[in-house]
Amino acid sequence: MAVGKLNVWQWSLFLAVPSFAGCVLPYEKPATYSEEIIPLNPAPISQAQPQSKVQLVDYQEPFSVIEPPMLEPTEILPPEFAPANVPALEVAQATKLPALPVVEGEGLTLSQLQDLALANNPTIRQSSASAQAAADYRYQVGLSANPVVGYSAMQLADQGTDQHVVTVEREFVTAGKLDLNRNVLGHAVEAQKWDVESQRYRVLTDVRLSFVDALVAQQRIDVIDDFHQVVSHGVSVAQQQFKAGEAAQSDQLQAEIELNEVEVLRQQAQFAWDAAWQEMAATAGVPDMARSQLLGQLNPQVGNLEWDAITSDLLGNSPELHASASRVHQARSNMTRQEVQHIPNIIAAIEAGHDNSTGSGMINLFVGAPIPVFNDNSGNVSAAYREYCRATHDVKRIEMSLKARLAGVAKQYDSALVAVERYEGQILPKAKQTLDLAEQAYTAGEFSFIQVLIVRRTYFDTNLQYIDALGELAKAHAKIDGLLLTGGLDEPNDFRGGDSLRGQTFSQQ
Repeated sequence: MAVGKLNVWQWSLFLAVPSFAGCVLPYEKPATYSEEIIPLNPAPISQAQPQSKVQLVDYQEPFSVIEPPMLEPTEILPPEFAPANVPALEVAQATKLPALPVVEGEGLTLSQLQDLALANNPTIRQSSASAQAAADYRYQVGLSANPVVGYSAMQLADQGTDQHVVTVEREFVTAGKLDLNRNVLGHAVEAQKWDVESQRYRVLTDVRLSFVDALVAQQRIDVIDDFHQVVSHGVSVAQQQFKAGEAAQSDQLQAEIELNEVEVLRQQAQFAWDAAWQEMAATAGVPDMARSQLLGQLNPQVGNLEWDAITSDLLGNSPELHASASRVHQARSNMTRQEVQHIPNIIAAIEAGHDNSTGSGMINLFVGAPIPVFNDNSGNVSAAYREYCRATHDVKRIEMSLKARLAGVAKQYDSALVAVERYEGQILPKAKQTLDLAEQAYTAGEFSFIQVLIVRRTYFDTNLQYIDALGELAKAHAKIDGLLLTGGLDEPNDFRGGDSLRGQTFSQQ
């Protein structure tokens, strides 16, 4: 469309107005909606209420016959920060290794080792980097399209009739798609943050479990070393009595067998301590940490637990469930996003130029939009609904998994508690009393050396079994405190969404 003659400044004005308007004018944000949060403990369906059945569609059908449920969009999450202001790879930067206050005669505590793990375990930084990436993608998917500025010239070979045109083109996004993009990724960011919290619990629990294993081995070593002195003395006595003809050779051999068995147990306990230390140091992210004595107690003040209350607290505080619920909201938001994808964006272009043959200026205007005749995005809408269904079932799966894991830990805890209480209340006192009586009887000549040896071994084995029971009780307690999360060196969940929603926004064909 040609309009009267225009000079260069008028052309520039015509070009500048639409260009700047397209760059700085924000899109109209959709209304903010609210939705009911899906409970983590859904109430059982009454028998009087009809239960809806999910109808599966044969994969050969070209079109889905399932109508997506009419759901309101989730609440639009406000941006928390501008990623451009965050230093690159902030979460992946190396953390300074905290000093280990190991003093002569002392050792490492569980608290110190857990602080080391939080600062150095690589999976926590991996999970944090994934959360940061999700936040960056959330920023990216809400960006508007860049305007296209071009220049064209025609009839350049025909002097005096050439034409020169400058073009500004812009795509205007409709239906608030960019805000809905941010909303989908906003819930993904929330899910990744809960994954970071889950990974912290996994690392802390694994360090605590390894610490308990090392502490059990350490206490076993102390008990074995004390008993080793008694058995070594018994071997010397048996040898002297055999040489003096006061005891049979079988007594000497039995004492030597006992000593060899104790030495084997000592080596096995040392191997167990070494393995627990290596596992603990690796989980803490400092595998070359110098070995040191561990300070801690295996017998915390514990008792019978209310498992119904623990189950309720677990389901209410589990970061696994929180992350899964966030992914339900993400899938639900994506359904809303896909339902508006077919609404066409507006493409506008304006051209301004000069025709040297007539000496007049030219202004051309173009406005267009793709017509959703063949592609109404129905496949993506149906797929988004399937993803939403899968996400809701994943919440139930995690809930059932937590209950199943808690049942196993409850069995471990109750069994260990019964053993510890029985050892402390009856077995250990009676074993010590039996040992004292046997020593007195041996001194009085009423017991043989073999009989005393058997009583000593019983007392020794009882102490080792008591330590093992304490270890099982402490490990069960650690799992409960850690919300049943283990696997501190397993690969954490990664964010794989990317910025595909933005590409979908600007490719409506």
